[in-house]
Amino acid sequence: MGGEQGGGVGAAGVEVEDAVVAVGGGDGGDTDRSRGDDGLGPTFGAGVVTALVGFTSSFAVVIAGLRAIGATERQAASGLLVLSVSMGVAGVVFSVRHRMPISIAWSTPGAALLVSIGAGRVHSGHGGASGYREALGAFALAGLLIVITGFSRTLTRWIATIPAAISAAMLAGVIAPICFESAQAAVRLPRLALPALAVWVVLGRFAKRWATPAALAAAFIGLALDPSTRGHLTGGLLPTLTATTPRLDIGTLISLGLPLYLVTMASQNLAGIAVMRSYGYEPPIREVLMGTGAATALGAPFGGIAINFAAITAALAASPDAHRDPRRRWIAATTAGVLYVVLGLAAAAATALLIAAPPLLIEGVAGLALLPALGGALTTALSDIRYREPATAAFVTTASGITVAGIGAAFWGLLIGLALLVTSQFRRHQVNNA
Repeated sequence: MGGEQGGGVGAAGVEVEDAVVAVGGGDGGDTDRSRGDDGLGPTFGAGVVTALVGFTSSFAVVIAGLRAIGATERQAASGLLVLSVSMGVAGVVFSVRHRMPISIAWSTPGAALLVSIGAGRVHSGHGGASGYREALGAFALAGLLIVITGFSRTLTRWIATIPAAISAAMLAGVIAPICFESAQAAVRLPRLALPALAVWVVLGRFAKRWATPAALAAAFIGLALDPSTRGHLTGGLLPTLTATTPRLDIGTLISLGLPLYLVTMASQNLAGIAVMRSYGYEPPIREVLMGTGAATALGAPFGGIAINFAAITAALAASPDAHRDPRRRWIAATTAGVLYVVLGLAAAAATALLIAAPPLLIEGVAGLALLPALGGALTTALSDIRYREPATAAFVTTASGITVAGIGAAFWGLLIGLALLVTSQFRRHQVNNA
């Protein structure tokens, strides 16, 4: 992120149906043409990192969320498979069609929502042992609501006019806790984390684009050599799709379906759009919302929670580290999409080592990869003094991780930031007219 995040982010009056790449500022003009002959090795590498970070940093949350609402192991594996394949295919289709790095991800905040409210609030209203079928109905409702949002010009135009500082502050609040885990891992898992951190620091000075893949490799080598995990590194059978008929329950639709829609829109889609704009891209918002919403609804019977714009990992494919020419970064997002499909089709075998890894180690390596994105988001959020106070409030609220009424911190951070922005603008208007 950084200095190229200029004034194109969140500009009012953008025609959201148009997918236009703005190659001005830090990425544009003659500089692009002079750099356009760069090799694609780092671009493919960025795509691999995007997929690995996106998958490994949160797939355990997906499994935990599905298990919390009563899914069997086979149903949970089916949910992970359908999410991986659907977001991979969607990412490839959108990126190739529009020639921009449109990264698609599953709704990690949505999965976390399942963990927090699943066991306590999702229950079968028909005498069943669990509320899994009712939860699938809530997944389908969330998908349909996202489709409706895509059809609504009013809603999509409202999304397009959110100030860059506020949306970037929310993004920073989403990323910051993961970056904190790098320090936590170094202290609590020094034998595994410190070698990865050392590799990242050294290569960051000489071969920055390969620092994170090398850190991942160092962490995985350490795991393979660790006696405590070596016995668990065994492959498994490929997961299979397991269809279950959703059941509509009013209580579950309200307590789970609506919050899932809200956290997916606020925590993922808005932040993902902010990332795209911060690098000079204007994504086809309505098309992506309708496509991902439809995929969410269709994937619900198989255990798919929700897919959406990537919020955290989007920066890995859209930044200059993927390619100095912004017109070629779509290749990174396409590579990530293909790898997501591969990881999904071979989920049990391909992730055996990752399952053996302590979650803190994986989150710590993800934090290293996201440090530049955090710095860029904070720069955008705080650079304009007119937005500094509301942006700071949005960042603090989002990073706090609070949950109110089943709705996560990102939504409340955005709401508080916008509310403070409105009041500050009203106050300035009164002073100017005095």
